[in-house]
Amino acid sequence: MDLRPVFFIIGLMLTGLGIFMFVPMLVDLGMEGRSWGAFAMSGIFTTLVGGVLALATYSKNMRLGSRGAFILTALSWVLLSLFSAVPFMMDPAKMSLTDAIFEATSGITTTGATVMTGLDDKPQGILIWRAILQWIGGIGIIATAMAILPMLQVGGMQLFKDESTDISDKIFVRPTRVAFMIVATYLGLTLMCAMGYVLTGMNSFNAAAHAMTTVATGGYSTSDLSMAGFTNEGADIVCMVFMLAGAMPFGLYLLFATGHFKIGLRDPQVPTFLLVMGGLILIVASWLWATSDMDQLQALRLSAFNTISIVTGTGYASADYNSWGSFAIAAFFVFMFIGGCAGSTACSIKIFRYQVALAALRAYLKQMPRPNMVVPMRYGGKPLSETVVHSVMSYFFLFFMTFALTAIILSVLGLDAMTAWSGAGSAVANVGPGLGEIIGPTGTYQPLSSSAKWVLLTAMLIGRLEIITALVVMTPAFWRS
Repeated sequence: MDLRPVFFIIGLMLTGLGIFMFVPMLVDLGMEGRSWGAFAMSGIFTTLVGGVLALATYSKNMRLGSRGAFILTALSWVLLSLFSAVPFMMDPAKMSLTDAIFEATSGITTTGATVMTGLDDKPQGILIWRAILQWIGGIGIIATAMAILPMLQVGGMQLFKDESTDISDKIFVRPTRVAFMIVATYLGLTLMCAMGYVLTGMNSFNAAAHAMTTVATGGYSTSDLSMAGFTNEGADIVCMVFMLAGAMPFGLYLLFATGHFKIGLRDPQVPTFLLVMGGLILIVASWLWATSDMDQLQALRLSAFNTISIVTGTGYASADYNSWGSFAIAAFFVFMFIGGCAGSTACSIKIFRYQVALAALRAYLKQMPRPNMVVPMRYGGKPLSETVVHSVMSYFFLFFMTFALTAIILSVLGLDAMTAWSGAGSAVANVGPGLGEIIGPTGTYQPLSSSAKWVLLTAMLIGRLEIITALVVMTPAFWRS
């Protein structure tokens, strides 16, 4: 394998990451904070490493093959997480190696699990860096889902290869223009979200930080109360709108923006996702109204916000849903494994895989009494190939096997059942908060042992790599020539 293209692209990524580190440096300098030096040194170091790596591996005739794409996808997320942790370690607060890498990995994968407490008193440079990490991770997830995973046929993502071709060939001609339009759309949504937050009374700093983590469906907040500290003027309503916007396929925005409505309407993910979301919100709201002293509007508002947050993998909380009773706790545990649409910033299994699995199950049940019967399977009006079905089913198996193995390891490390199983689900699905007193919506991952944190951050990376990508790179057969 020629690994020069892999390291060249990673070098460019690290250079970009290093440049982003100067943003919190300037913010901290402007606010007379104490963390600006850590970001200055980290930015210089990361930019130099990335620049040297890119220059050393540059060649005019570089081609990234399928194996190179697997390595690039896996290695880039790992290295970005490691270099993103440098400012946390160099900060005067001196986070430990484990905590720094955990926080950075959770940020760049848009998981949102945190080991930091006292956020309201943290330097603004640190707070905006956490938001920037999730914002970078969000655009990275979109790029991976639209450009790399369909090519690698990971977890059924090859379903969207034709749609990516439509966007590139029929609309913008060049992939570079597609990338530019995606970034512009992402930036535009972020700016609109920030403006919405400002209108609800947030100051400009909190609005910018929360806008980045909302559109990225990441969930890092600038307050220990999460979104509960900003709901008085309606910030939670703005947040709901843009969490849903982040969970939509970004290719759909490009198609609609250019008037190609027919192509955009082929994808059945969006109506199914919105229908499922509406049903889940009503179920939880009915439970709250029936079992508490909340009025119907309050129950609907709390249900809508927290359900959208968990399903999309954002991880914000506007209330302690641990106190809503056993049904609500069980429901939110299940919600972790739903996810948004493919090609979005959302995480977890995603709606389209459930649609493919149901189509396969329907065909199987019809064939059982009539073995010779041919039952076509369709998705969005197009035939489903056996390859796609097998890929999706393999993903389901590997996802839940990874989840179960992670939970068992955490249990062996001494965590109680609630913390172990919800923490494992939250990490593999990249949701953020778990359930229970320790890692629930009002807690953090700080009390966990270093071993448990390493298990969880590894699960975050595997989940963000769509499970299969990580496992393929780990197999000896992959490295044989």
